[in-house]
Amino acid sequence: MSDQAVKPEKPDTHQEDHDEELRLRFPGDHRAEAGASMSTTAVLRRLPRLVRRALELAWAADRTATLFLLLCQLLAGVFGALALYATTGTLGALLVAGPIGPHLKAAAPSLLLLTVAAGLRAVLGIAVVGLSGRVAPRITREAELALIAAGCAAELKAYDEPAYNERWEAADRGASTTPDLLSNAQDVIAATVSLAAAAGVLATLHPWLVPLLLLGSVPTGVAAVRTARIHYLAALTTNEDRGALRVYRWHLIDKSRADQVRSDQVTPFLMAKYRRAEAKIVAATDRATREAARVSLIAALGTGAGSALIWGTLLFLVASGRIDLAAAGTATFALRTASSGLQGVVGNGARLYRMGLYLDDYFTFLDEAGGHRIRRGHVIPGAPGLVEVGNLSHAYPGEQQEPALRGVSMTLRAGEVVAVIGQNGSGKSTLLKLLSGLYLPQSGRITWDGVPVQELDAEGMWTRVARVPQEFARWPLGAAENIHLGHVSDDVMADVQRAAARTGFDEVVGRLRSGWRTLLAQGWWGGAELSGGGWQRAAVARALYRTMRHPGLLILDEPTSDLDPRAEHRILHALRALAPGRITLLVTHNIANTAVADRVIVMDKGRIVQSGTWSELAGQRDGLFRELLDLQRDRAVPAQRGRGDGESVAGPT
Repeated sequence: MSDQAVKPEKPDTHQEDHDEELRLRFPGDHRAEAGASMSTTAVLRRLPRLVRRALELAWAADRTATLFLLLCQLLAGVFGALALYATTGTLGALLVAGPIGPHLKAAAPSLLLLTVAAGLRAVLGIAVVGLSGRVAPRITREAELALIAAGCAAELKAYDEPAYNERWEAADRGASTTPDLLSNAQDVIAATVSLAAAAGVLATLHPWLVPLLLLGSVPTGVAAVRTARIHYLAALTTNEDRGALRVYRWHLIDKSRADQVRSDQVTPFLMAKYRRAEAKIVAATDRATREAARVSLIAALGTGAGSALIWGTLLFLVASGRIDLAAAGTATFALRTASSGLQGVVGNGARLYRMGLYLDDYFTFLDEAGGHRIRRGHVIPGAPGLVEVGNLSHAYPGEQQEPALRGVSMTLRAGEVVAVIGQNGSGKSTLLKLLSGLYLPQSGRITWDGVPVQELDAEGMWTRVARVPQEFARWPLGAAENIHLGHVSDDVMADVQRAAARTGFDEVVGRLRSGWRTLLAQGWWGGAELSGGGWQRAAVARALYRTMRHPGLLILDEPTSDLDPRAEHRILHALRALAPGRITLLVTHNIANTAVADRVIVMDKGRIVQSGTWSELAGQRDGLFRELLDLQRDRAVPAQRGRGDGESVAGPT
């Protein structure tokens, strides 16, 4: 073969330009419109509600600290106003002709008031910082707990909706802003109090100074709002690419894929995608930075012109004798304080407004759990004696998705072991999730003893369900905790050990350094790791523990895929021993294992195509069951190489 024949083909870059990319868009997202509508008027109009919301969060987290925080803010403003008034008295006593001694004596009361007011204001500032440090982490904790609770209160189907995942991300961002929300709300309150105090002092000195103050601060305030809008919209523009970065990064560094990242040499390819997404983010951020800098420059020029007007007016008032030098000195301090306060109100208000947009996502998610809050009936079921499925159909979201189930009907009775088999994608796992109450029927019905599952209390129903999914959880908990998961009984360890003995997990635990107290979490502090078979024994023992405490449905989806024949035999016999008083469903690709069942259901393309005992189905010449059985029995290896010079031998038939 020539060298030219093995040259790698160049990637079809034209085709790559048309490949589908990771997207995080979802219908009903109004944040772009909200960001575009951000204006000074909108900020000022919404500020009271945002401040109230921040204080409500703080009040719920720590009432006492919040009350003292507000009191300190109010007193700080009062002492600030007293300090400004004391400045007038001090300057009035000093700025007169004559010996300095009598002037100092006359100024002493004002100086004392000024010193005390400044000192108390400083102490109050320290108290505000300390109280904020106490309240902020409590707000974060309450916000995160509420968000987790809302997420766990969503129907399982929510995870099949791209919109739900994005709403969760948005709500999570909103929860992370709650401490900053309080900080910015405090800054707005402090700036408002300072502005009110300074404006009151200016109004007593001369009424012209107040409107001039507002005029001089308008450019800075408007610029603060505009730059906040620019950065918020830039963040929204790059949101899809930021989400793609998280996905690529996770797939590159996740432990479960680390071996394939190396053996498949996928790093350069995914890193190239990562860099393309990152380049889009950098370009959008650079554009936003340039635009914000231009707005800030124009605002600085406007602020400079306003300052010139203010100081020119102040000089005119002094020169015309409308105010004296002492009042002018006080006005100077008051103008600086008021200007700083006004800019603080608008600037911090703009940041608070932007955070409020994220916080809207958070509160919306809490209200409806992303639009998928569990809302079912209130009937608390016992162990079902009869489960009936009628004309059941189910489809997952997505235009390209085929229905997972099509018109499935079946009857399950207590004491019965039913095996479900079929090729990959035949709908077996989906059927089990519907029978477990994890999904509600889209079309058709499922009843427990005649009661539709929609009318059952969700938690009450799940109490009667014990399941081993294909992708079972490997909880970072102790060995015993991995079995009982907090559902303890009066003699919990005896029950745990009894369930573990039926799967052989007790033998695995016997080899651990601390027995049942061993932490099963490799990579964590002192954690141990189990083999795949060890974890599967734990998962089955977990289900057996649940069903022994609360009989009902025992559902096992490929529960022995990682086990050796001895362990597999042990678990299958445990299923038969536990069959009375419960309905047992077993999904397996090992046709021989279905002999343990009273009945075998065969599924294909979302439908039940056969049903009967193992002997009945195996005796039929036609049908999918016999086809799968024959394929599993056929272990011949075509063209198997023999010991001679290239001869082939057939394997056993």
